[in-house]
Amino acid sequence: MAWVSPTGWAHPMYFDPQGTGWLRTFGGGLLTGCGLTYLGAAGEDEGEPLGLHGRLSHLPASHMRVDQAWQADECSFWVEGEMRQARVFGENLRLTRRITVALGGNRIRLYDRVENLGATTSPLMILYHINLGFPFLDETSQLLTEAHAVEARDAVAEPGLGEWMRFQKPTAGYAEQVFYHDLPEDKNGWASAQLVNPARKLGLRVGFKKATLPNLVEWKMMGQGTYVLGLEPANCRAGGRSQERARGTLQTLQPGEQREFQVEIEVMELPQ
Repeated sequence: MAWVSPTGWAHPMYFDPQGTGWLRTFGGGLLTGCGLTYLGAAGEDEGEPLGLHGRLSHLPASHMRVDQAWQADECSFWVEGEMRQARVFGENLRLTRRITVALGGNRIRLYDRVENLGATTSPLMILYHINLGFPFLDETSQLLTEAHAVEARDAVAEPGLGEWMRFQKPTAGYAEQVFYHDLPEDKNGWASAQLVNPARKLGLRVGFKKATLPNLVEWKMMGQGTYVLGLEPANCRAGGRSQERARGTLQTLQPGEQREFQVEIEVMELPQ
């Protein structure tokens, strides 16, 4: 169900943080993390040059551990680790991530905690780049949500605003389209979207706690050779940090402050 890019899996040492260099080691997969102090389009913010999508997906993990536990009749397994984004005279953020699955279950749960271990206020931008591809994604697939407001990122996406929920065959010369979704939340604070493929009787639901992840970014890329749908819960948009600052929506963490994020990925079998 997941999309894998032509780059394959690259060691963090090959990461190129300049401009769009991130694309040279963007392997795709079911989930790629973007952030933690910047993401989205490459550019400059307050004199600091920033590359595409940040450093998170290339940070090595430490203090990794695996465990399991029973609760009533359910056995759960989890893997946990820490990533540190830090520099001298700069930010000092620690991300602790736990990924949990139940024995025989169909749902992956992610729980993240980001802490500011530094002595100064730090920007906080995080995006969960969930990548879906062929054969699960094809011209019969549909993106299903409750009624909500949708906004095109730019003039390239504007013509596709009425077709954000439908897809087509790989198309030569296709330019990526990006849409911002303001999804409603349920009584427990979760928002969600589902990609379904009726022909294959399969669906995949992406759910997220909207209090800390208010945006769902849709990356629709129907090109030949790069055929992928990104469903991306985020605490920001994808225009870059300078745009978030200008819009007044740039989130920050004070020294000693922490914030929690929750995401679920659920695979569903559709009725015959």
